[in-house]
Amino acid sequence: MKKLLSTILALTLALPLAAFAQGTLKIGTVDMQRAFKEYSKTKDAEAKINDAKNAAKKEYDDRAESYKKALDEINTLNKQLDAPALSADAKTQKAKERDDKISNIKNMEREISEFRQTRERQLQEQAMRMREGIVKEITDIVMDKVKTNHMDLVLDRSGMSLNGVPVVMYSPDNVDFTSDIITVLNKPGRSTAISTERTLSSPSATPARASKP
Repeated sequence: MKKLLSTILALTLALPLAAFAQGTLKIGTVDMQRAFKEYSKTKDAEAKINDAKNAAKKEYDDRAESYKKALDEINTLNKQLDAPALSADAKTQKAKERDDKISNIKNMEREISEFRQTRERQLQEQAMRMREGIVKEITDIVMDKVKTNHMDLVLDRSGMSLNGVPVVMYSPDNVDFTSDIITVLNKPGRSTAISTERTLSSPSATPARASKP
């Protein structure tokens, strides 16, 4: 969005001032945020991301459950080692078994942490790729409209300035063509398939954690 606005502003500065004075500019506005939300592909993309989040959460929960079982086994062995009736040989064997499980659970802790971090990054990247692809598609349709109607200037009505106020403070309704863009985007028969993403095993952006998509 910001890149598009920067391009628009640059074009604005390049337009002859005489054109403003003579009122010959053909100006249009489009609400990119509304177009993005009402595009059917956006909902499809959100569904894909949510599916990936749920898969990540399930895998994380499975790993967390295995970790909990391993921890319970260690606690059980510790209790057995404290039993006064336990023979020396049995105590040595159980101590070795416990130490092996402690070593294994440390590896599990590392793997769970790496899994969480990797899935979070992958899901964020996947969501960003999908968003960028949809925004580009909307932008291309906007530019087709601009060329067809020989517009001189188009502003994004949803854009905000650095001061946190709308870039377009006012514009008459007859210059806005957002509904036309949405109609083209959702035209029946138009391809809305989302490009295939690499399957992820893992969020709202963060997968569930054992102790904390």
